[in-house]
Amino acid sequence: MKTIKHLVAILFAMVFLLSCKDKSETNNQDAQLQNEVVTLSEETLYRPNYHFTPKKNWMNDPNGMFYYNGYYHLYFQYHPDSNVWGPMHWGHAISTDMITWRELPIALYPDELGTIFSGSAVVDIGNTSGFGKVDNSAPVVAMYTSSKQIEGTDNWKQTQSIAFSNDEGKTYTKYENNPVIDNNELKDFRDPKVSWDGERNRWMMVLAAGDRIMFYESKDLKDWNYLSDFGQGIGGHGGVWECPDFFKLPVNGTDETKWVLFVSINPGGPNGGSATQYFIGDFDGTQFAMDAEFSKALNEEHNYWIDFGKDNYAGVSWSNASTKDGSKLMIGWMSNWQYAQAVPTETWRSAMTVARKVQLQQNDQGYRLVSNPVREIENYRGKKVKKENILIAEETKIIDSKTIDLTSAEITFNISDLNPESSYTFKLSNKSGDELLFGYDHIKNNFFINRSKSGKVDFSKDFASKITVAPRTSTNKNLSGKILLDKTSIELFFDGGESVLTEIFFPNAPYEQLSLKPTNQEFNLDTIEVNQLNFN
Repeated sequence: MKTIKHLVAILFAMVFLLSCKDKSETNNQDAQLQNEVVTLSEETLYRPNYHFTPKKNWMNDPNGMFYYNGYYHLYFQYHPDSNVWGPMHWGHAISTDMITWRELPIALYPDELGTIFSGSAVVDIGNTSGFGKVDNSAPVVAMYTSSKQIEGTDNWKQTQSIAFSNDEGKTYTKYENNPVIDNNELKDFRDPKVSWDGERNRWMMVLAAGDRIMFYESKDLKDWNYLSDFGQGIGGHGGVWECPDFFKLPVNGTDETKWVLFVSINPGGPNGGSATQYFIGDFDGTQFAMDAEFSKALNEEHNYWIDFGKDNYAGVSWSNASTKDGSKLMIGWMSNWQYAQAVPTETWRSAMTVARKVQLQQNDQGYRLVSNPVREIENYRGKKVKKENILIAEETKIIDSKTIDLTSAEITFNISDLNPESSYTFKLSNKSGDELLFGYDHIKNNFFINRSKSGKVDFSKDFASKITVAPRTSTNKNLSGKILLDKTSIELFFDGGESVLTEIFFPNAPYEQLSLKPTNQEFNLDTIEVNQLNFN
């Protein structure tokens, strides 16, 4: 009997163990399935359709951008081991049209001088550096900030280094005599932007130095001479100055040219946190001086920002990229340091803005930059819906996702005979109750974006606590606009690109409907055209 009982006990134990094992395996499979659902949900909801994102981990400022042999190169601040900021590398991506991108291996790694902060790259056509091969091919020379934390402090030793490439920017060799510029006095000394000064047959470089921009010159990209500085007490100084750019632009419709200086600042943006301001003036080869009218206007009211939205920072232009009309091509980081490390994506963090064409115009109020999406975006247009002469007396549906997928769309509209007592509010909405509001308040003469109910907003107190506003500077009686929609971003270009706002959002489900409503008075929507953007 004992033997039978013993055998029964053993069999019962085996069944119990197998049952537990099956249950354990089932639980593990369920957990794996849940993780896969979470990952799929993040990819489906938030991975942009056409804005560049790294496949994984952290990205911020665009770096080292140049065009050569049919490819636009985009390097970027990258931390390959985490989805938050850390030891910086230069990630790398290429494109033939600035719209669709292919990510390549990391281009620059940290070394004994420190991590690899922001900088620029140029195609050394004349091989002035001597880094080219014997066949006189043009090397690509990158200049970047080597940044090393001083042990036991919160300070960084920041110097400027160079590296060269003879395979069109795929791999780099660091210069054996780095750093090429040193400074033992400044805590913030970084982000060199290099360009060719054809008038004087030399290289020019602008460098952020705390509360000002320093100007340098070189004949060979190795030996640099300090020229002057600009900016102390001028413009916005709510935070440290960073990521400058400096170039000449023709004034639209004239034979005149002016120099434009970009300076990114964090914090201190017009709507909080990060933003990029600009200055317009003249350069005599040594010193940059603001145009007198621009200086006067700046002192009266500082509204000279390349983008009033909270999510366009550190934007710089491509080198060796020419346009027929002399305009510049640029791209920016589509986030804000107030919350960039807390946004609700885990696999990757951050995207770039759409590439933009930057021009300079003059009106009764003086000089002003205008920027618009590069025309290459039009090559991705698919299905089109156009409506005309719509009376907007109450909230009116314009289009829904059954007709056009609003997670990948381009919208243009025009309103003539603006009613001075009304506001014009577009609303993106979904069945989850999320809504993103944007438009124009004619009474206050402000454009606006309100993302307070746009979906996930509680990850940062700075994300949606205030409505973003931008002053309208155009005096045109008509209101025109271009809207670019992606899964998690909106880019607004009003009045032909004179007022621009870019912001990100994280809805709980894709937006399904676009509607338009008036405040106080009805109005007529002259035209609205919605284009599907296809990237499959």
